[in-house]
Amino acid sequence: MVQAPEEVLNRFEVESSVTHRHDWGVTTSGDPTQAQLTVAAVARRLGVAPGTLRTWDRRYGLGPTEHSHGHHRRYSEDDLKRLVFMRKLIISGVPPHDAAEQAHSYSGPSTIDTSELLALADECELVEQLHRAASSLDIELLEAGLLGHLAEHSVEESWQSVMVPLLIRVGIEWERSGEGIEVEHLISSVILRIFNARISTCEKKSSARPVLIASIGEETHSLAITALAAALAERGIAIQFLGARTPQGAINEVVRKTAPAAIFLWAQLKKNADEEIVAGLPAMRPKPVVFVGGPGWDACELQGAERVEDLIAACTHIERAVGL
Repeated sequence: MVQAPEEVLNRFEVESSVTHRHDWGVTTSGDPTQAQLTVAAVARRLGVAPGTLRTWDRRYGLGPTEHSHGHHRRYSEDDLKRLVFMRKLIISGVPPHDAAEQAHSYSGPSTIDTSELLALADECELVEQLHRAASSLDIELLEAGLLGHLAEHSVEESWQSVMVPLLIRVGIEWERSGEGIEVEHLISSVILRIFNARISTCEKKSSARPVLIASIGEETHSLAITALAAALAERGIAIQFLGARTPQGAINEVVRKTAPAAIFLWAQLKKNADEEIVAGLPAMRPKPVVFVGGPGWDACELQGAERVEDLIAACTHIERAVGL
């Protein structure tokens, strides 16, 4: 017999409210506040192999706390909290045995304050710790470490001593194994998000002559100039940040409209380091000081522009150019 739509709907509602419901590896028990998760579901959340969870259960006793006869073992939300805590401890450098001991007694919130896990004595260790976090795709721990360092250091100090070494560390790993491109993209996206937030929240001077910053030609690499923009904003210097792939016409139009005190042009790749862009800048009075940066300029003999080697030098020279 064909059922009416109302009968089908009522049956669906009844069947959806039974004691057990399977949905993406989650089973809801009689207690609606305690989701029961499969090994596979927990492994996905932690970013580990299911075999790792079984090892932690066998070796350290950090397995599912509840088990019904005749059913597969399921992890509760409290079990998951302990495993998340252990995972973060291991990423932060704590030996697995010690991490398991701490995890056994953990009864904190599901959102773990990661700042204490990253309280390290030196920046070399922080870089290694952040590399482990990024390799495990732990965005929370990665961002907490970067923000923690920025809370106590300037943008240029964090860039030079932590962020660049971290990116180099990932690059070395990629060259060695051919793997980890997703790690580099993750780190870059987190750094860009942090810098863009810093740019938007830092108080800028109301100077009529800002600093123009852009990647020229078809240059898509903008991480370094975003760091420069954030560092200048932190110093209270007004900026016109044009970002990646800025054509000559756009640069010239901004120069005419804003009469910048300084211009910074970035080229990561040699093919984008066009000397004609510098030569083609509009003539202004007073004349802006032009700086270029990036390895793309290495083979260029420039006239009318000054080459800067790193972020700290760029900040120092630009600060002097705007009269601070």
